[in-house]
Amino acid sequence: MLKCRQVPEQAERMLAGDLTWRERLSLRMHLFICGHCRRYVRQLTLLLRSVPFLYGPASDDEVDKVIKRVHCEQDSHQH
Repeated sequence: MLKCRQVPEQAERMLAGDLTWRERLSLRMHLFICGHCRRYVRQLTLLLRSVPFLYGPASDDEVDKVIKRVHCEQDSHQH
């Protein structure tokens, strides 16, 4: 059974379309049971849908900066 602490990563992967059918099923079962995580996923979905309306398209330079920062943060958390 999926744990609450696993939901943020799984939710991001779900919204990106990167979950297997078993992972989707596991996430959906957890969301059926857990109102807190259900609310988190709903808010994340709404946030991601609203971002394009807040700003114009990102430049290639802006995208590169964000990707580099994400990779640096991931590296720092893994060590």
